[in-house]
Amino acid sequence: MCILCDKGFPQNHTRSQLGRRDFLKTTAAGGAAAGLGLFAARPAAAQGDDAPEDSGRRGRRYIIRGGAVMTMDPSMPNKGEFAQADVLVEGKKIVAVGPNLRAGGAAEIDARGKIVMPGFIDTHHHQFETALRSFLANGVLINDQSGSASATPSYFEYILLTFAPVYRPEDVYISELFGGLAQLDDGVTTVHDVSQIHHSPDHSDEAVRALFDTGRRAAFGYFESAGGVAGNQYPFDAPRIKTQFFSSSDQLVHMIMGGEVYLGNATADASWTIGRQLDLQIAAHILSPFGIRPIFDRLAAGTGGNGHIGIGADNLFIHMTGMSDAAWQRVKDVGAQVSIAFPIEMNMRHGMPPIVRMQQMGLEPSLSTDVEVTMTADFFTQMRVAMNLQRMVVNQMTLDKPNGNQNLPDPRNWELPQTAITSDDVPFFPYWPKPPAGVPAPLTTRDVLRYATINGAKHLRLDKKTGSLTPGKEADIIILDATAINVAPLNNVPGAVVSLMDRSNVETVIVAGKVRKWKGKLLDVDLNNLRRQLENSRDDIFAAAKVPQNLYR
Repeated sequence: MCILCDKGFPQNHTRSQLGRRDFLKTTAAGGAAAGLGLFAARPAAAQGDDAPEDSGRRGRRYIIRGGAVMTMDPSMPNKGEFAQADVLVEGKKIVAVGPNLRAGGAAEIDARGKIVMPGFIDTHHHQFETALRSFLANGVLINDQSGSASATPSYFEYILLTFAPVYRPEDVYISELFGGLAQLDDGVTTVHDVSQIHHSPDHSDEAVRALFDTGRRAAFGYFESAGGVAGNQYPFDAPRIKTQFFSSSDQLVHMIMGGEVYLGNATADASWTIGRQLDLQIAAHILSPFGIRPIFDRLAAGTGGNGHIGIGADNLFIHMTGMSDAAWQRVKDVGAQVSIAFPIEMNMRHGMPPIVRMQQMGLEPSLSTDVEVTMTADFFTQMRVAMNLQRMVVNQMTLDKPNGNQNLPDPRNWELPQTAITSDDVPFFPYWPKPPAGVPAPLTTRDVLRYATINGAKHLRLDKKTGSLTPGKEADIIILDATAINVAPLNNVPGAVVSLMDRSNVETVIVAGKVRKWKGKLLDVDLNNLRRQLENSRDDIFAAAKVPQNLYR
């Protein structure tokens, strides 16, 4: 039985969603959960200010009343944006969205003064690295031999080649679980977990089990064994994993095939071929270092791997920094997806986040947090950095062209004309030069919210299930407190979410109809116990890697 079942909260494990035997097998194999008591008991009844009882169960109904509802579905009435409306949920699905809905005695969640919207979707996150959070706060991707604080420790040398190879299956489990719960607390209801930690089948099984136990929607990214640990079965264990854990499409967790092209032609050929045979989406890091540009050019030409692998609509490419024009055109032509990790790319020298290029080509990214060894996995940070980086670039393009800075307006000479130039009777004072042709418009808060929600769903092939508050989709919903001191008074809903909010504003989190966070607190989780297990795992990893622990290095 699973951990939640052991604690008296029966889960539905039918249709291969980690049934009783599978839980027993994985627990026995990794030993990660046995006796840890990671999940806390809850009161049996839900009354008064308690969360709706048995949320997410078939036939159970509740209604979220009176919030400012942002559905992220422009095809709905009012383009899916309501100053005050209700969301009716039955079982795991959204039944209706609109003002003054009739709910027939359903339990009610009071959302007055709150913002109701879809949960965030992270399309690239290395959750196995949670135990190493902040270790590489100053580091870059590869040692540049400068001797600076950024040169060493570096990501490739320390995280992938020193720490990762010593992970045990139980280390994988606790990092995956804790990292997933931390993002759930932040309102990230779906993740693509890029788990480059598949040293053995036991490591793989513990990564999968942690994703199920976290209780949020996830794509399990079956990538390589970082450091190439002897005996690893990547990519050839993929059929077993898919058969054992992912034979059903009616579950919260599905599988993506990792297909890194810098591992060599033979491995890339095998991983992409196996992934396509299993009808899996294929993901890969594509970025400036590691000699990837010419490799990706061959993939774009259909001659990758051992000469016959090409990119397609089943690909999700991460970063896409430094690639050729021809490769970008092929990405667009075949309908492949691109996930950008703005803060990490800017900090760790991956290259310029390619947002302006994508805009110029009529493409849009999803957002990814990448690695917490360097930057937070908080999604408010991801949205703000995406917006700020793009606006910095296009604003400077506007200032610099076509005549440099010589013709910029002088604010000391600004005077309101006696007769304003008008457009549709709205006064308009033309102080800034018109942006040059081809320069994209600055991103708006609605743009980055789209990247963070429905784009993420599309990029993980989940947009028929989630990504918007559309009736018929599963209820992945977050309720954000707009009465808090850092937000009130509320004047603009998308602006408040992107420009002002943080984790503290995430009051309620719902996944597939089930309330997972209520009034600012995760439910059914013993965080103190979890944290101790994570700290013990961290100590063991440092000791095995022979890296001294120094809080002020």
